[in-house]
Amino acid sequence: MDASVARILDANANRAREGLRVLEDFARFHLNDAELSGRIKTARHDLADAVGPEWRDLCIRARDTQGDIGRAIATRTEYVRQTPADVARAAGKRVAEALRALEEYAKTADAGRARSFERLRYRCYEMEQGVAIRIDAAKRFACVRLYVLLTEASCVKPWHRTAEEAIAGGADAIQLREKSLPDGELLARARRLSDLCRSRGVTFLVNDRPDIARLSGADGVHVGQDDLGVPDARRMVGPDGIVGISTHSIEQARAAMRASPDYIAVGPMFASPTKPQAIIPGPELIARVRAETSLPIVAIGGIDAGNVSSVIRSGATAVCICAAIIGRNDVERAAGELKHAIDSA
Repeated sequence: MDASVARILDANANRAREGLRVLEDFARFHLNDAELSGRIKTARHDLADAVGPEWRDLCIRARDTQGDIGRAIATRTEYVRQTPADVARAAGKRVAEALRALEEYAKTADAGRARSFERLRYRCYEMEQGVAIRIDAAKRFACVRLYVLLTEASCVKPWHRTAEEAIAGGADAIQLREKSLPDGELLARARRLSDLCRSRGVTFLVNDRPDIARLSGADGVHVGQDDLGVPDARRMVGPDGIVGISTHSIEQARAAMRASPDYIAVGPMFASPTKPQAIIPGPELIARVRAETSLPIVAIGGIDAGNVSSVIRSGATAVCICAAIIGRNDVERAAGELKHAIDSA
């Protein structure tokens, strides 16, 4: 093998391996996505197998770090990364470019290895896409502060008007929760809400029903402890769908973290008609969960303008409100008061 080719292979194998490690750590620690992190880890090991011990040793012997003229070349934006997501996006591009270089230069020495690099490159395109999709879902929910739970039985006004007024008052997300509606009626309602929320730039989720969420065009689904698990719900809503889960103890929250949701709902904070549990973990549970995860935390259960500041100060990034908004005569005003209280906490 030509020495210059060996150096090119060495540089790009290192570049691809390092980039995959950056992506793996982002999926593992930032996205908390065990499945995606595992796929990237497997690709990193498959890259080592594709290079093989013989080529690895050959490339190391050809390495000339001190004589590499590229060490002194840097672009203007090379050290500019605003967020962890920017780091991951750059790593994904770097991996793809490195694998293309490995594939092309390997053709001069071993066509079989070149094909292995090609297959790995296409796998990495899919993983890069997976990371980008999860970044988008996380970004969409990260903006949510006021999350309104819409259930017709608690509405003073017609449900659709209630949703419109809640959004006008500052709701960032609406969750449709109807346990007893026939499927056809539930889907029709979900579609109407999905259209409304999309037109207003508001996130829309369906409670418990990933199938209805997918068919209605909702942004995602919220599941409880007795519903489909997060991985199965994600398969149904698609990789770009938001999946949240309710938890009522630190043990449930830890199990939820391992399932890689986009957010964790924690509660109940206080007694409420929709969360009548005898055991009320309260804001203290928020603080315990916050100490163990960077995921968005939604406080649920009995929250109103008078107590919302305590859950925000405990570490909640958003609050899910039902009766304190939809059970009021002036829904828009109630939502506005809650939004102001959240922003002022």
